[in-house]
Amino acid sequence: MAVDLSALPPRKGTRPATTGREIPHDQLEDFSPPQIREALVARAEALPGVFTSMSLVSEPSSLALRLRRGNRPFEAFLHPTVDEFGHIHRSGFLHLTVPTDTLDLLEELGWTEPHPIVRRAEFPDTIVMLYAPRDEDELEVATQVVRASYEQARA
Repeated sequence: MAVDLSALPPRKGTRPATTGREIPHDQLEDFSPPQIREALVARAEALPGVFTSMSLVSEPSSLALRLRRGNRPFEAFLHPTVDEFGHIHRSGFLHLTVPTDTLDLLEELGWTEPHPIVRRAEFPDTIVMLYAPRDEDELEVATQVVRASYEQARA
């Protein structure tokens, strides 16, 4: 059953300032409290077939969300791997792929921005930066987006 992201609420507050670098690794104002990040990781790890390890496409301290390799759609994974569909940074923000039809909606609602790496042709256009969940309500939103990314990767 596909996750329906059309009913997500708008994100409260201003958008976080990111570093502006081609490969950003910081949200300068917003971060997840430790218990929220831990809950996000636990929910991601509970998805069937997901395993975690050090990211191979980001800083080593980022926790990769992976699926075993298989014949899967390129746009569902962070390049150059075909098993890492997202990762969670220490601050709680995520880089992950999302279904193409949700890109504009998630950005309009204030939850994401395109990852700057998508400017390179060899990377899928579906990679976004999902802002760190700051409380339980935002954790629910982040969980739904991770599930949508997971479902896309499993397709």
